[in-house]
Amino acid sequence: MEAPARILIVDDDPHVRTFVESALHLEGYLPSSAADGLASWQVFQQNVPQLIILDIGLPGQDGFQLLEQVRRVADTPIIMLTTRDAEDDKVRAFTLGADDYLTKPFSTRELVARVQAVLRRGARLSTSGPALRQVGDLKIDLDTQQVWLAGRPVHLSRTEFSLLLELSRTPGRACTDRQLLVKVWGEGYRDDRVILRQAIARLRQRLEPQVEQPQYILRQQGVGYLLQASRSGVTAA
Repeated sequence: MEAPARILIVDDDPHVRTFVESALHLEGYLPSSAADGLASWQVFQQNVPQLIILDIGLPGQDGFQLLEQVRRVADTPIIMLTTRDAEDDKVRAFTLGADDYLTKPFSTRELVARVQAVLRRGARLSTSGPALRQVGDLKIDLDTQQVWLAGRPVHLSRTEFSLLLELSRTPGRACTDRQLLVKVWGEGYRDDRVILRQAIARLRQRLEPQVEQPQYILRQQGVGYLLQASRSGVTAA
């Protein structure tokens, strides 16, 4: 039996912290909380959680800064929690490496569903078949979840690896946006093109020699995205 997932909640509102902790505790998780960036960083270093729920509007160091700080050392899944609903904020969060974005106010049901969806992504990475996949000079080890490009190791977050894994199942053949969203993020994300575009952009930054002229992660207009070793009849949009 797996140990309950440790979840760190970072929010300066004590009512939000209490609400989220209670909801997660009832679902069998092990929540802890912090009211600001400094305290949360100390908790994170002492015992790295399986998931962070992170408010953007923190005193002092804001949530975006803490997100960047965590991403420099770990690929721990992060759900941004905020009153902001502007697309620019979502794009910035996903660009910095957030895994999801939850806008206040929210229900217990939605919170738990998002947490479950993010935590399930790691389980989805397990797959049958060969443990090693290779597309051109891109090599993917399914057992260790490591990636090499022309022999050079490439560090990917859990979401980025999961997205690359889905694309590598059918190299040279496009997956539709909806297929990728459902497979990587879950049924509740089937129409969230923003989260997909930002994840593709991050993946290209990790893999492509020239992001403006991608060679691996390509867009086939009217269909979706595909993974292949060289360009052929596709665009970079």
